[in-house]
Order: sequence, then structure tokens, then C-alpha cells
Amino acid sequence: MTQPASLRNSKRRNFYIDKDFQSRFIVKFCALVVGGAGLTISLLYWFSRQSTSVSIFKSRVVVMTTADFILPLLVQTVVVVSIIVGLAAIVVTLFVSHKIAGPLFRFKQTFKELSEGNFSSQVKLRKDDQLHEVATEFNQMIVTVRTKMHSAREDVLFIKNAMDVIGEFNVDEHKRKQFNDLKAKLQELEKTIDFFKI
Repeated sequence: MTQPASLRNSKRRNFYIDKDFQSRFIVKFCALVVGGAGLTISLLYWFSRQSTSVSIFKSRVVVMTTADFILPLLVQTVVVVSIIVGLAAIVVTLFVSHKIAGPLFRFKQTFKELSEGNFSSQVKLRKDDQLHEVATEFNQMIVTVRTKMHSAREDVLFIKNAMDVIGEFNVDEHKRKQFNDLKAKLQELEKTIDFFKI
């Protein structure tokens, strides 16, 4: 699907398209970072409980378990790394979720247009967006429905012209009611088909 130059060359200025979705996405990713940091501290503390370390602290020799010795340094290091990685994760997940939220927003707009009978629209995505394959299949479905509707519109027009040529008074008297019923149904069908913009 070829995209217009305006879509290919433009960049989104608003990275928060679906705030709920993107916020949940970022929070879950950051929760993984925090969980990983907590697990790192816990495992290192657990594995170093059985050993001892000797250090010189304020001109005194101090003997303590390795776990107690490294815990303050470990916590400080992991907190600093978690903050840096967390900030990087927020930026990365914002951009990644944007490439998903943007297409979902466009799908919602197209769904709305279709529900209003506008089958002349299609889902248009930017080059770096996700869901291109889904958009291609969805647009193919719209083209198929549009083709079928165009064919149905031509068939209704053909039937209407044929009924106009026959005329009500050229039909046997005992069949005029059925003829008029068909004509009324045809008018309803014509209104239904006219609802769709193809």
C-alpha cells in the first residue's frame, strides 16, 4: 500500500496518543525493572551470607558477613542503576507503545467511519508503525466489501429500471399488489445501499 508523501514525511508530535494504554505499558515495564533490581539484591545477599569479609573501617579491623558488608553498596548501586534504566525504559516504552497506540487510534477512527457507512476510507499507517500486515488485510476487506456493494448498487438500479419499463399497469391485476410490494422493498433496499459511501 503506497502512502501519501504527507504521511511518509510527517512525524507524530504527540507521543501520548492513548494515555491509558501507554501509561499501563510504561508502568508494567518499569515494574519489571524494579522487580529485577529487588531480585538482584535479594539473591546476592542470600548467596553471600555464608562468607565473611575483613575490612578496615575508621582505623579498625572489622569482620562481618559478606552479605552485611556489601548490602549498603549493593543497594546504592542497584538504586542508581534502576533509576537510570527506569528513565531509559520510560523513554523507550513511550516510543515503542506510540508505534502501537498510533495504529490502534487510526483503526478506531476507521471503525467509526465504517459504522457511519463510509467505505471509501482505509487505514493509513506511517512507515515505522506496527500492525502494517493487519492494516493491509483490513484494507483488502474494505476493498472487497466496497466492490460487492458497488455490484449490489448496479443490480438494484437494473431491477428498478426493469420494473419502470414493465410499469404497474402492464402487470396482471391480481399480481399488482405483489408488484407494488416489490417496488416498495426495492425502494427500501435502495435507501439502505445509499447509506454506504463507496
